Amino acid sequence: MQPNTQPQDYNELGQAIGYSVNWQAKPAPSFPVLSGQYCRLEPLSLQHAQDLYTAFTADQENRIWTYLPYGPFIDFPSFTTWLEKNTHSEDPCFYSILNPDGKALGMASYLRIDPANGVIEVGHINFSPALQKTRAATETMYLMMRYVFEDLGYRRYEWKCDALNAPSRQAAERLGFQFEGVFRQAAVYKNRNRDTAWYAILDNEWPRLKHKFEAWLMVSNFDSEGKQLKSLNTL
Repeated sequence: MQPNTQPQDYNELGQAIGYSVNWQAKPAPSFPVLSGQYCRLEPLSLQHAQDLYTAFTADQENRIWTYLPYGPFIDFPSFTTWLEKNTHSEDPCFYSILNPDGKALGMASYLRIDPANGVIEVGHINFSPALQKTRAATETMYLMMRYVFEDLGYRRYEWKCDALNAPSRQAAERLGFQFEGVFRQAAVYKNRNRDTAWYAILDNEWPRLKHKFEAWLMVSNFDSEGKQLKSLNTL
């Protein structure tokens, strides 16, 4: 007769498959200023309103608002009203993305913040035409990841988007997020259905990704015209 080697309870089962962790809740984010070589992230402020409105309205076709639950805004006062309301929000907590000259060119946020489980999501990403496909755009994502994994010590960093939003899905994969599936009919916004694509990065994946980001962001990775020599995927 073979000895009984089955786990006696769920704790033993968790240990057997490697899922047992010595985990303690982490602090909630304090939303500090995040500074890099090419950008600076500051908590959203009315001081950023004019810069952001100018940067966003450069997209005359309003494509940047397609997959966001708000916008486009008909005028500066309506945008300012929305922005003022969200300067007081703690979840989501919005950041303004400033270039080296101090001009606000975009926004991003932390949301669905779960300190007990060490899980947080990045979202409400809105890069103006002046910010799209720049070093500052990539560095923004790097700075937000680094704060989550190194300062807060969280376990999981999530990215979710409309499954039809191909640019967002491509961006998630470029940045190292792993695709986890599609939640069908997860939400309704702007009078349409949203199937939500889920992506995530785990804490044990961060060291490798950090090395990749820092190598890509080095000045030596760009030629005299500012074109990358090696892509993130190549690195």
